[in-house]
Amino acid sequence: MKVGFISLGCSKNLVDTEMMIGLFRNEKYEIVSDAKDADVIVVNTCGFIQSAKEEAINTLLEMAKYKEDKCKVLIATGCLVERYKEELEKELPEVDIYLKFKEYMQAGENSYKVFNKLFEDLAKRLDIENENKIKDNKNLKLEFNNRVYTTGDNYAYLRIAEGCNNRCTYCAIPYIRGNYISRTMEDIIDEAKMIAKSGKKELILIAQDTAKYGLDIYKERKLADLLKELVKIDGIEWIRFLYTYPEDIDDELIEVVKNNPKICKYFDIPIQHSSNEILRMMARKVRKDDIERTINKLRDNIPDVTIRTTVMCGFPGETEEDFKDLYEFVKKYEFDKLGGFAYSKEEGTPASRFENQVDAKTKKRRLNEILKLQEKIMEKKQREKIGKIINVLVEDYTEDGEYLIGRSEGDCPDIDSLAFIKIDERENPVGVIIKAKVVDVKNNDLICEKV
Repeated sequence: MKVGFISLGCSKNLVDTEMMIGLFRNEKYEIVSDAKDADVIVVNTCGFIQSAKEEAINTLLEMAKYKEDKCKVLIATGCLVERYKEELEKELPEVDIYLKFKEYMQAGENSYKVFNKLFEDLAKRLDIENENKIKDNKNLKLEFNNRVYTTGDNYAYLRIAEGCNNRCTYCAIPYIRGNYISRTMEDIIDEAKMIAKSGKKELILIAQDTAKYGLDIYKERKLADLLKELVKIDGIEWIRFLYTYPEDIDDELIEVVKNNPKICKYFDIPIQHSSNEILRMMARKVRKDDIERTINKLRDNIPDVTIRTTVMCGFPGETEEDFKDLYEFVKKYEFDKLGGFAYSKEEGTPASRFENQVDAKTKKRRLNEILKLQEKIMEKKQREKIGKIINVLVEDYTEDGEYLIGRSEGDCPDIDSLAFIKIDERENPVGVIIKAKVVDVKNNDLICEKV
């Protein structure tokens, strides 16, 4: 039987999907990339904000159309299902099986029972013999070492922790994913070695808050120590970590990043806002001057550092003065990369009960102003690179074969810019890090010549 997977939302969700793919593959299902060819379709949903919820529901409805042809079973799992399983079962009967995240991720040693039941159910629905002959087969559980990497040949995500303890007032993630749980350092290193053996050059460490890694099991922050161990692994040439909160970026972490050439000089720091009153209402652990000190310290100690951030517009009670504070902050600090989104009122979060909710039109207008400002900043930042020599991880060719396509150390997959390197003759450096000189910028992508 053939199974197809669709993974929505963040890279952490993608890791769950990759482990599920490994589980189905081990049960002798054939993995297909096109949903129209699948007997079973699995949609791993996102339920973070309203737009993500809408995308998930639309995707489920779209996949349900394939049941008119080849598809026999449609499965939904992930964050949307975790939040709204009962409502979805009533509103979307087109989905055959709803599988809550906590049913298998927080069942501990008994998680295999969930998947035994799932495959037994699938066997009945598909009218096939269940190949899992042994009742309660304990091999039927999600494991990192059985992942099927879907991100290509050059990089892989490495999840170092699950859940979150920050309890920001606008965020539903702790209610969906639970409290922060770190993986052991030994487990992470073993997986990193396995990724290196597969030929991938870049590790991207992910968690809801990577800098808090280790606090729960080691009683102290261990991200810096983990990085020191990961750089020792042969074959891995770049290590990147995402989502570090300003209060957790200490001198030790800065020194480790500064002094290890394998570690990308790249910090993804979601500040959300700069107004002290809004930060307080968000229950963030820092204030404006703390954020400023962190940015200045990074730039003083790592001259070529790339800083990406995320900001939110239209949080309940955000006044025009608060928004102006954020606008001027972004203008002053000129982040290399910036993503923004409008506040989404999420059920069950404290902020959903706050007074002075900002209307949709105002939220959209403020967000557009911030993004328009960032577009100018980004163009300026990119043009400042003209004439510089950069390292580029080559990932592909253009269709005409005239350019190599890759990423610089300051660019993360899927969300940041690309580098296009002009070549004179056909060569095959895909998967290799090469030096290139930036000669132009087009649509914020770097146009380069090979050095």
